[in-house]
Amino acid sequence: MVSTVISFTTLGVDALEVFVEVDAGRGLPGVTIVGLPDSAVKESRERVRAARVNSGYPFPTKKVVINLAPADLRKEGTLYDLPIAIGILVTAGLVSEEKLKDYIVAGELGLKGEVTKVKGILPAAILAKEKGYKGLIVP
Repeated sequence: MVSTVISFTTLGVDALEVFVEVDAGRGLPGVTIVGLPDSAVKESRERVRAARVNSGYPFPTKKVVINLAPADLRKEGTLYDLPIAIGILVTAGLVSEEKLKDYIVAGELGLKGEVTKVKGILPAAILAKEKGYKGLIVP
Protein backbone atom coordinates (compact mmCIF):
# COMPACT_ATOMS: atom_id res chain seq x y z
CA MET A 1 0.00 0.00 0.00
CA VAL A 2 1.20 3.51 -0.80
CA SER A 3 0.20 6.49 1.31
CA THR A 4 0.71 10.21 0.73
CA VAL A 5 1.08 12.88 3.42
CA ILE A 6 1.48 16.52 2.39
CA SER A 7 4.34 18.56 3.82
CA PHE A 8 6.42 21.47 2.55
CA THR A 9 9.85 22.83 1.84
CA THR A 10 10.98 26.43 1.77
CA LEU A 11 12.61 28.17 -1.14
CA GLY A 12 13.69 31.59 0.04
CA VAL A 13 10.69 33.02 1.87
CA ASP A 14 8.16 30.85 0.01
CA ALA A 15 6.88 27.40 0.89
CA LEU A 16 6.27 24.71 -1.72
CA GLU A 17 4.30 21.49 -1.37
CA VAL A 18 6.20 18.26 -0.79
CA PHE A 19 4.33 14.97 -1.09
CA VAL A 20 5.69 12.37 1.33
CA GLU A 21 4.86 9.04 -0.32
CA VAL A 22 5.36 5.90 1.75
CA ASP A 23 5.32 2.37 0.37
CA ALA A 24 5.60 -0.56 2.76
CA GLY A 25 5.80 -3.70 0.71
CA ARG A 26 7.67 -6.80 -0.23
CA GLY A 27 11.41 -7.04 0.01
CA LEU A 28 14.12 -7.18 2.61
CA PRO A 29 13.25 -5.11 5.71
CA GLY A 30 14.76 -1.65 5.68
CA VAL A 31 14.00 2.01 5.05
CA THR A 32 15.08 4.00 2.01
CA ILE A 33 14.43 7.74 1.59
CA VAL A 34 14.62 9.19 -1.92
CA GLY A 35 13.80 12.57 -3.46
CA LEU A 36 16.90 14.71 -2.88
CA PRO A 37 17.04 14.54 0.94
CA ASP A 38 19.90 16.08 2.94
CA SER A 39 21.62 14.16 5.76
CA ALA A 40 19.12 15.36 8.42
CA VAL A 41 16.26 13.95 6.34
CA LYS A 42 18.12 10.65 5.81
CA GLU A 43 18.60 10.41 9.60
CA SER A 44 14.83 10.66 9.92
CA ARG A 45 14.52 6.90 9.46
CA GLU A 46 16.28 6.31 12.79
CA ARG A 47 14.28 8.96 14.68
CA VAL A 48 11.00 7.67 13.25
CA ARG A 49 11.87 4.04 14.05
CA ALA A 50 12.79 4.83 17.68
CA ALA A 51 9.82 7.16 18.19
CA ARG A 52 7.37 4.63 16.84
CA VAL A 53 8.70 1.73 18.93
CA ASN A 54 8.95 3.88 22.08
CA SER A 55 5.35 5.03 21.53
CA GLY A 56 4.10 1.45 21.57
CA TYR A 57 3.78 0.79 17.83
CA PRO A 58 5.91 -1.90 16.20
CA PHE A 59 7.98 -0.80 13.23
CA PRO A 60 7.07 -2.64 10.01
CA THR A 61 9.22 -5.62 9.13
CA LYS A 62 8.84 -4.83 5.45
CA LYS A 63 10.75 -2.85 2.89
CA VAL A 64 9.74 0.79 3.38
CA VAL A 65 10.45 3.26 0.57
CA ILE A 66 9.82 6.95 1.22
CA ASN A 67 9.69 9.33 -1.73
CA LEU A 68 9.79 13.09 -1.17
CA ALA A 69 8.23 14.54 -4.31
CA PRO A 70 8.97 16.54 -6.35
CA ALA A 71 12.42 14.99 -6.48
CA ASP A 72 14.10 18.03 -8.02
CA LEU A 73 13.60 20.19 -4.89
CA ARG A 74 16.21 19.90 -2.13
CA LYS A 75 14.66 18.71 1.17
CA GLU A 76 16.41 19.94 4.32
CA GLY A 77 15.90 19.60 8.04
CA THR A 78 13.94 17.44 10.40
CA LEU A 79 10.42 18.60 9.51
CA TYR A 80 9.69 15.41 7.55
CA ASP A 81 9.87 13.15 10.64
CA LEU A 82 6.18 13.55 11.49
CA PRO A 83 4.82 13.14 7.94
CA ILE A 84 7.01 10.06 7.44
CA ALA A 85 5.83 8.53 10.73
CA ILE A 86 2.19 9.26 9.89
CA GLY A 87 2.67 7.84 6.38
CA ILE A 88 3.98 4.59 7.87
CA LEU A 89 0.97 4.49 10.23
CA VAL A 90 -1.33 4.96 7.21
CA THR A 91 0.29 2.04 5.34
CA ALA A 92 -0.29 -0.12 8.44
CA GLY A 93 -3.98 0.86 8.49
CA LEU A 94 -3.69 2.70 11.83
CA VAL A 95 -4.45 6.21 10.51
CA SER A 96 -6.92 7.27 7.80
CA GLU A 97 -5.27 8.88 4.78
CA GLU A 98 -8.61 10.44 3.86
CA LYS A 99 -8.60 12.58 7.03
CA LEU A 100 -5.10 13.89 6.25
CA LYS A 101 -5.55 15.00 2.64
CA ASP A 102 -6.62 18.54 3.61
CA TYR A 103 -3.67 19.28 5.91
CA ILE A 104 0.02 20.13 5.64
CA VAL A 105 2.04 18.15 8.21
CA ALA A 106 5.47 18.97 9.68
CA GLY A 107 7.36 18.22 12.87
CA GLU A 108 10.53 16.72 14.30
CA LEU A 109 10.26 13.56 16.37
CA GLY A 110 12.26 12.85 19.49
CA LEU A 111 13.31 9.29 20.25
CA LYS A 112 10.55 8.93 22.87
CA GLY A 113 7.90 10.01 20.34
CA GLU A 114 7.53 13.65 21.37
CA VAL A 115 7.00 16.14 18.57
CA THR A 116 9.13 19.29 18.55
CA LYS A 117 9.05 22.53 16.59
CA VAL A 118 10.50 23.13 13.16
CA LYS A 119 11.29 26.22 11.11
CA GLY A 120 9.23 27.63 8.25
CA ILE A 121 5.72 27.33 9.67
CA LEU A 122 4.63 30.85 8.65
CA PRO A 123 5.39 30.25 4.94
CA ALA A 124 3.65 26.85 5.29
CA ALA A 125 0.56 28.56 6.73
CA ILE A 126 0.51 30.97 3.78
CA LEU A 127 0.87 28.02 1.39
CA ALA A 128 -2.01 26.19 3.11
CA LYS A 129 -4.27 29.22 2.73
CA GLU A 130 -3.30 29.79 -0.93
CA LYS A 131 -3.82 26.11 -1.84
CA GLY A 132 -7.10 25.76 0.06
CA TYR A 133 -5.97 23.33 2.76
CA LYS A 134 -7.98 23.26 6.00
CA GLY A 135 -4.88 23.84 8.08
CA LEU A 136 -1.58 22.58 9.43
CA ILE A 137 -0.67 19.71 11.73
CA VAL A 138 2.44 20.97 13.51
CA PRO A 139 3.88 21.03 17.06
